Amino acid sequence: MTASDRTPADLLRSALTADPGRPLVTFYDDATGERVELSVATFANWVAKTSNLLQGELSAEPGDRLALLLPAHWQTAVWLLACSSVGVVAEVDGDAAAADVVVSGPGTLDRARACGGERVALALRPLGGRFPQPPAGFADYAVEVPAQGDRFAPYAPVDPDAPALGIGGIQLSGAQLVERAREDAAALGLTPGARLLSGRPYDSWDGLSAGLFAPLAAGASVVLCRNLGELADGGLEKRVGSERVTHTVA
Repeated sequence: MTASDRTPADLLRSALTADPGRPLVTFYDDATGERVELSVATFANWVAKTSNLLQGELSAEPGDRLALLLPAHWQTAVWLLACSSVGVVAEVDGDAAAADVVVSGPGTLDRARACGGERVALALRPLGGRFPQPPAGFADYAVEVPAQGDRFAPYAPVDPDAPALGIGGIQLSGAQLVERAREDAAALGLTPGARLLSGRPYDSWDGLSAGLFAPLAAGASVVLCRNLGELADGGLEKRVGSERVTHTVA
């Protein structure tokens, strides 16, 4: 959000300085009826705790690769920013066997077991709930993250020009990611205070950009909708009104 921001973590710090109380991510899962709204401050707190877990408990270092096997979800957004904070490369839908760390949802545990390093599982239950029984061989994110510190400082400075994100065969540094997010925000017409509703999955750059990075770069917020097809007739229009949405992408 400032000209000097060169990583997604920089963008989040600027957002926290500018207006910590404004909404940043509002998440809906229309298959379960879940709605979660995170202010900049609350989202940043989750990122700090997750970054401490990643760096401290999981011993991740800058340049390590993390296979992120999660759908479009507010907790996925948290992990993306935590990776940026530590300097870990987030490989979205990446090869678990080639990763140093894997973070998996309940539907990808079999794939995630190919990782020979640290494994973390998310139940993706409402309000960040834990698994009734933790999957064997995995740390339960909902159990591990609450005890982590509310402030984060990386052991080593994060290089903006180092690899930061892998998605669909695209590799981006932190600086390249921020630049593309700014370009996308401009193309979408996002300005500070805008509200972008995105129903795109997190399986492409377009989905990640609309569902997180472009709004963050613009000082805007995102209404992230999973399973948008489950909405009843007229439901989308009602949501656009109730959430004061200014921009929409399918």
